[in-house]
Amino acid sequence: MSSDPVRPAVLRLEALCLQRGSRTVLSDLSGGFPTGSLTAVVGPNGAGKSTLLAALAGEIRPASGAIHLSPGLRMGYLPQLSTLDRHFPLQVHEVVALGLWPQLGPWRRQTRAQQGQVQAALDEVGLTELAHQPLSTLSTGQFQRMLFARLILQDAQFLLLDEPFAAMDEPSTRDLLSLLRRWSAQGRTVVTVLHDLAQVREHFSHVLLLGAGRASWGPAAEVLPTAPWQGAGGLALARSAIPTGSVSA
Repeated sequence: MSSDPVRPAVLRLEALCLQRGSRTVLSDLSGGFPTGSLTAVVGPNGAGKSTLLAALAGEIRPASGAIHLSPGLRMGYLPQLSTLDRHFPLQVHEVVALGLWPQLGPWRRQTRAQQGQVQAALDEVGLTELAHQPLSTLSTGQFQRMLFARLILQDAQFLLLDEPFAAMDEPSTRDLLSLLRRWSAQGRTVVTVLHDLAQVREHFSHVLLLGAGRASWGPAAEVLPTAPWQGAGGLALARSAIPTGSVSA
């Protein structure tokens, strides 16, 4: 696939190869994420979806190849919910305010304007009434809304979300998908690991399909197969359905 002729890529991959231990999970992946695009990363378990996001976030070094970022690109990364400590003794507004950490550092107090930013972020994700609740009292949907509010304050241009809607109630999922569309309309680029094909088809402009070390990458209408998806709700992808050969996007 060629690059988007209208929107330049904000981040590009060049012959990227990723490994977990001695196992190669992704090889020779090249392509770019157009500015303002919503890309769903899909594929079977073990295909390298979370590994790819961790590499894009700078947490894993590529085995070979390169990741090229636009100068000064601000990135936000939300890992899988299971990796986060929900019993840390903080209140909701305090976690959200951590999105201002680059501006505040460890010692500076929030200004009144920054307190207003925290409140506005809580309002946007529907957590106004829970601002002073401890983390341990939140439902899965409320906890994820809080993390999205923190992302809002980071003011990132490129956002990486690893299964952000896993085990989440339908209203929360619907509201946060609407937030992703608003981010896209603002010119932010979003890359999200997903398993729900209905969400992918309805809300995402591009798809990166991974499996068996291979990839297919491009507009959702071109990449998503119609037959190979199997399992309850279409959540699993048959490995035999993964296109062979690496793809340049």
